[in-house]
Amino acid sequence: MPISNLDARISAPTDLPNDGPETPEASQRREHLRFDKVFAVRVESLLFGDLVCIARNVSAGGMFLEVADPLPLGATVRICFPVPDGSGEVVAVGEVKNHYFINYVQSGVTKAVAGMAVRFTSFESDSHRILEDCLGRLRVLH
Repeated sequence: MPISNLDARISAPTDLPNDGPETPEASQRREHLRFDKVFAVRVESLLFGDLVCIARNVSAGGMFLEVADPLPLGATVRICFPVPDGSGEVVAVGEVKNHYFINYVQSGVTKAVAGMAVRFTSFESDSHRILEDCLGRLRVLH
């Protein structure tokens, strides 16, 4: 199923808490520019099957994937997604590096988000260039 058809089926929360601006020390540690855009991605794993996740905080080095049941640390995944500005599709291979379980209160209601950080290890065809070009055009976070 094409990713574009998945967008209509996925209801991604857009009300995650903002921790405020990063300190200069934190921004200097960033290796890659990134953007925070919410969109669907397809994640493929030979060992764990296929799943659809919500991508957040994307950079040329990796991305945070919102998913209720993160894959094990060290799992190898193949991630397929159209870049948010519609200029192409990215296919990247990566490794699950971290798990995140975030609980917060918003408007008096307790909410939770779970996910995993994936570091890209390689790209298929022209995907790295497509992603870099998109990062250069979109508003980026440091």
